Amino acid sequence: MRVVLILLCLLGKTATAQTAKLPTFEAYVKGAIPNRQELDIFLGGSGVWAKYDTQLGYILGNSIPREGIDNSLNISTTDHKGFRTMQMYRDRPCRINTYGNSFTQCQQVSDGETWQEYLAAHLGEPIRNFGVGGYGVFQSYKRLLKEENTKNAADYLIFYIWGDDHVRSLLRCRYLAIKQWNQKNQPGFKFHGNFWPNLEMDLSSGRFIEKPNPLNTKRKLYKMTDTTWMWENVKDDIALQLLLFKNKEIASLDLENVQKLAKHLQLNISLKDYADLEQNASYLLDQYSFAATKHILEKLKFYAQKNDKKLMIVLFDPYRVTNSLVETGNRYDEEVVRYLQEGQFNFFDMNLIHVEDFKKFNLNLKDYYGRYLLGHYNPTGNHFFAYSIKDKIIQWLSPKPTTYKVTEDNWIDFKGYLQGIY
Repeated sequence: MRVVLILLCLLGKTATAQTAKLPTFEAYVKGAIPNRQELDIFLGGSGVWAKYDTQLGYILGNSIPREGIDNSLNISTTDHKGFRTMQMYRDRPCRINTYGNSFTQCQQVSDGETWQEYLAAHLGEPIRNFGVGGYGVFQSYKRLLKEENTKNAADYLIFYIWGDDHVRSLLRCRYLAIKQWNQKNQPGFKFHGNFWPNLEMDLSSGRFIEKPNPLNTKRKLYKMTDTTWMWENVKDDIALQLLLFKNKEIASLDLENVQKLAKHLQLNISLKDYADLEQNASYLLDQYSFAATKHILEKLKFYAQKNDKKLMIVLFDPYRVTNSLVETGNRYDEEVVRYLQEGQFNFFDMNLIHVEDFKKFNLNLKDYYGRYLLGHYNPTGNHFFAYSIKDKIIQWLSPKPTTYKVTEDNWIDFKGYLQGIY
């Protein structure tokens, strides 16, 4: 084990920002809680983006937000069984289930414009979409375990990891990290990020522990409006502290817990001064979240093997990984990629597809992204993703989908029909 070097620049247990006017962690938490009206709207369930779930905190609801292309409304609905409404071949047997966050859910497009629907149309068979915006790797894993124990189970599982999903796994209540987004425009209608199941490290033992949703009834959910209760239940959430400190939302960190976490992760970190603290807090959060993701992936791999299911991992992060690959050739999540390679996971890296596609255009990166992204994929982006992963899925499936079955006879010969082609 490498020696952990923690150089404390203050006499107490916290290191405080020299830039002054940021709140303490406690003040931030107590100023970021939802009000009762937000929860009333969320729990009312009419036209809200997410709906309450006792185990998972929330799942996707039915909504028509104005966030599509050309400032259009996009229609997002769910089946009564809890997955996004299928359009193509929905009455036929389904052998592919997809799990992940909003890039799996396909936020910002209508039901028929998701990458699952484009693929389903091409393959001639349905694909279920269990993606939920805001989920981390752990929450998606818990959703998978829940659904694969029902009649919705499938033989082939696509598990999508995007952006900061690694960090989200660790948070007890992501609402506190996205309060401004949750509280702007029409508060309550896009409410999410409430308490849910999460994964975190026991700082006494250094082992990861799974924690259930503590607010597992609608009545209990209203505890989120109680400043005292909220503070008592997140004050030792080191992942939330590190995230808020990294984002310059709070002035201080609990260095005693930072030291314990770094020691368990076997990291050499210097906190000699505030500049060191700021840089290394971000590094520590990344390493903590990657350790959590690897822990979850190992459990997911074991689950798939035990239950005779085929598993494919998808990676995509346009804003932190693809950017860096284009500009420097490096990526911050190299540790996760290496883990997947060494563990012989079946995985698909969409970041690399975009790097190669970018080379085909005489565009800067911002204009290139404008072809495919609104924030999330636009319909063109989902179409591009679907046809980028298509070959890998066709190779994966056995038997082959209807449209790729080998037959000796063609249904139609276009010779003499398409003038000028033959």
